[in-house]
Amino acid sequence: MPFNIPILLTWLRVALIPLVVGVFYLPPSMLLHGDQNLVATLVFIVAAVTDWFDGFLARRWNQTSAFGAFLDPVADKLMVAGALLVLVQLDRVNAVLAFIIIGREITISALREWMAQIGASKSVAVSSIGKIKTAAQMTAIPLLLYHEVIFGAIDTHVWGEKLMWIACVLTVWSMFYYLRLAWPLIKEKAGNLH
Repeated sequence: MPFNIPILLTWLRVALIPLVVGVFYLPPSMLLHGDQNLVATLVFIVAAVTDWFDGFLARRWNQTSAFGAFLDPVADKLMVAGALLVLVQLDRVNAVLAFIIIGREITISALREWMAQIGASKSVAVSSIGKIKTAAQMTAIPLLLYHEVIFGAIDTHVWGEKLMWIACVLTVWSMFYYLRLAWPLIKEKAGNLH
């Protein structure tokens, strides 16, 4: 297993996931409810920044590796799934939305793994729809974790909810986009089995 700064940042992101979740299980004597929201939001934002930064450094320093390419999306998916599950439990995200987003991540991960095995991973490379979906999702989650009104006017729950719906629509759209790209190969491989 290679070890460098980008991989260290990815491991840091993995380590931060239990903090985002665990903060809400601390007793009020350790952390007040409003402070739980703030701490979880800040930890999630730090984790999201490491996501961008580790990829940037890996490319800049030419430290990309097969292990890093495997660990990075796993860390991302764990981070999003962990935050969504907490938000469902706190009744800040609809369980159906969380299921759609997590289900899409599992489906596309499996599709990418299968496409890589048959040497066609470029067919399901990240699209602009996927990037916009990620941006909406990664903005919605901290807004919903914070769950307060800021500057006396911006209700982070309302904006987070709107962005989560946008992310969910883009999630379904991008999943069908990737499946459509992969469909000719899926049909071809299925035909070869008969």
